[in-house]
Amino acid sequence: MNSFSRRRRPTAAVLISLAVATGVTACGSGSGSSGTEGADSKTYTVWDPYPQFAKGSAWTNLLDKCGTQAGVKVKRTGFDTSDLTNKALLAAQQGNSPDILIVDNPVVSTLAEAGVLTTTDDNKLDTSKVDPNLLAAGQSGGKTYGTPIGANTLALYYNKKVLKEAGVDIASVKDWASLTAALEKVKKAGKKGITFSAIGTEEGSFQFLPWFWGAGAKLTQLDSAQGESALTLWKNWLKGGYAPNSVLNNTQTTSWQEFATGDYAFAENGTWQLANAKKAGFEYGVLPIPGASGGSAAAPTGGEFVTLPVQDDTGRYATSQKLATCLTSTQNLYDTDTTLSYVAPTSEVQDKQVAANAELKPWVDAVKAAKGRTSDDLGTKYPKISEQMWKAVQSALSGSTSPKDALTDAQSAVK
Repeated sequence: MNSFSRRRRPTAAVLISLAVATGVTACGSGSGSSGTEGADSKTYTVWDPYPQFAKGSAWTNLLDKCGTQAGVKVKRTGFDTSDLTNKALLAAQQGNSPDILIVDNPVVSTLAEAGVLTTTDDNKLDTSKVDPNLLAAGQSGGKTYGTPIGANTLALYYNKKVLKEAGVDIASVKDWASLTAALEKVKKAGKKGITFSAIGTEEGSFQFLPWFWGAGAKLTQLDSAQGESALTLWKNWLKGGYAPNSVLNNTQTTSWQEFATGDYAFAENGTWQLANAKKAGFEYGVLPIPGASGGSAAAPTGGEFVTLPVQDDTGRYATSQKLATCLTSTQNLYDTDTTLSYVAPTSEVQDKQVAANAELKPWVDAVKAAKGRTSDDLGTKYPKISEQMWKAVQSALSGSTSPKDALTDAQSAVK
């Protein structure tokens, strides 16, 4: 029962290398004051990546409610996402991890491989209702480390007025050929085609992945013919004037700002822009990103996992499990995912979300087709693959190299 509590604590060298691999910045000061060290048996610590939610918000009220139900007090600290990863790694080294750690899903495999997290076999978290494609983002080496609190992903927003004036029926957009044909009509009508983020960071890889996966490519072989076809698609959009050169420097935020001008027919962006879409001042719709030959492409899943870090005091696990179960119960998932603009990780709650807001239907469809970036047991290999992917995208779109050569170089660098 307690075997997992005696895992070898990660060395400083291992933790620093993992921090670098996941793009977080090492920090000299420890985070011990927020962990479990010195905490009494009635105080349980929760770390999350939601610093935007202050005391008295729906999120912190839920944490307090779950604590009350478990008969304990919850001490919560919110961090920026990258800062949280680094602090979690360092806290584990110090033997001072929080009781509950909520982290961005690509980070789960990093923490798991460092020996920071307990498995669901150990901590008894029930994941039976979670959609398998979403749960996969928290799996490594055949084991599951936590449960998703919600998911977001990418789809295509479209401007109904721009498409109507260009004579485009959105129902005709079913694959890459029909999407490109729509962009051509939009350009001929004097409007702008599509905007997205191809910046040289994880955001650029995140936005390229639906096209990469939609072509049938795999992250283990960046230079496949399928991967080349995806990068060629983007390259041809820039060459044809269907997408602006600004995509090379666009973040997902600046890409959205371009779409919000009302001049663009399409924008690739996420569920987190729903509130902004309603303020845009024009009618919009949402379309799952099409695969090369039709159907919905697998887009990468965003969102966080609720995990239980390894503790020296194994007596704390039972209460930690109660807290995690409370946070991910059906009603609480519905309330939390509504607050976060997330799609729930279970079909039961997804159905409830769509019943309350029909506009979420395309997002639920997109999430059901989505895929974790560290799925396929990539684990900590993903950050290196992603870096070479975004470099290849930048190289090809800027005209430095051809899509084929850019991806060949990327695959060589990964090896």
